[in-house]
Amino acid sequence: MPGHASKSPGVYLEETPRAPQVELPTGVPAFIGEILQPAADVDKVVSLDLSAWAQREQLHGTSWAGGYLGFAVRGFFENGGKRCFVVPLFATLAGALGEVAKLDGIDLVSAPGIAGLGAADMVSAQAQILETCAARGDCFAILDSPLLTGTEAEIIDQVKAHRDALDAALAAFHGGDDGALYFPWLKVRDGAGSILVPPSGHIAGVYARTDERAGFHKAPANEVLEDALDLQLWLSSGAQESVIAGTAPQINCLRPFTGRGMRIWGARTLSRNPAWTYINVRRTVLTIGRWLDLVMASVVFEPNDLKLWIRISREISGFLEELHRRGALKGASADEAFFVKCDAETNPPRVRDLGQVVTEIGLAPVSPSEFLVVRLVRSADGSAVAGVA
Repeated sequence: MPGHASKSPGVYLEETPRAPQVELPTGVPAFIGEILQPAADVDKVVSLDLSAWAQREQLHGTSWAGGYLGFAVRGFFENGGKRCFVVPLFATLAGALGEVAKLDGIDLVSAPGIAGLGAADMVSAQAQILETCAARGDCFAILDSPLLTGTEAEIIDQVKAHRDALDAALAAFHGGDDGALYFPWLKVRDGAGSILVPPSGHIAGVYARTDERAGFHKAPANEVLEDALDLQLWLSSGAQESVIAGTAPQINCLRPFTGRGMRIWGARTLSRNPAWTYINVRRTVLTIGRWLDLVMASVVFEPNDLKLWIRISREISGFLEELHRRGALKGASADEAFFVKCDAETNPPRVRDLGQVVTEIGLAPVSPSEFLVVRLVRSADGSAVAGVA
């Protein structure tokens, strides 16, 4: 027994430190916008936690940032966010997205700095953001509708037109998988008055709050929006039906509910792929991918043989079993929730000769329950019995 050569034969306890579990924070956005204060931060990416943001807010209010950025970051922290990055717009959006592409530790992207653009420019900018998220393969974009004016019917027509134009712009690279669109804007405090702001910062905070309380597999919907005085437009159920009507990807609405506050009332991506309809399903798969990138880096350059395949299968299965236990995957048992296959069949000689290790993973992610069907059965004596299907 190593380390015990001088001892008599027997059994000895030798403690071996266990490698710490890989921490994978979620609900961490990169906000794109203009930084004004402090001057030293104007042209660099800034990491903010609750304490650092509170200090800026105390010194400068929301004016430490230009446009809607300060309100978005405030909304993020007021809704439960813990950490974010602020990426200056620099000269162009492309420059900011180049910085986003290099950032580690983020899984969300929001761009309140583009919210004042015209309709066509905003569509182009949002398509670029979604393309960056798709290229990274580990980020989800929270997009704002434009600030619209007119009657309720006119505003609804305009936001649907924006959605349709964005959908058309995404057709070239199927970028709708990695983003969701929210409507309408929020009214928030601004000194002694109020101002309308895009909702993405507040919604990013709700994502972070939901992740911490329930997990990234929980849909960030039916959640209260804090730090919001009102909505630009109060949507009824009928109005929301009009907003989401049609076959194009859907818009997630923010709605007021008597006694329950203003809530996010939708959890759908911009994807046309039925597999990625729901935000939480897409984010679950993106997060699993992030975990694999972190953990599997340790097996790079290992001999590509049975021993490695078993190790990979064991590591991935253990992680997915934990997700199943937490409710992220459906199925009565782990066997029903997922499968992991890494063996000679997935790694034939031609694959190994390329220096690759191929693992197949099948998942059964949990979809949100959007509709509760209540059946009201009336008996002959006039009594009624209700049940939820």
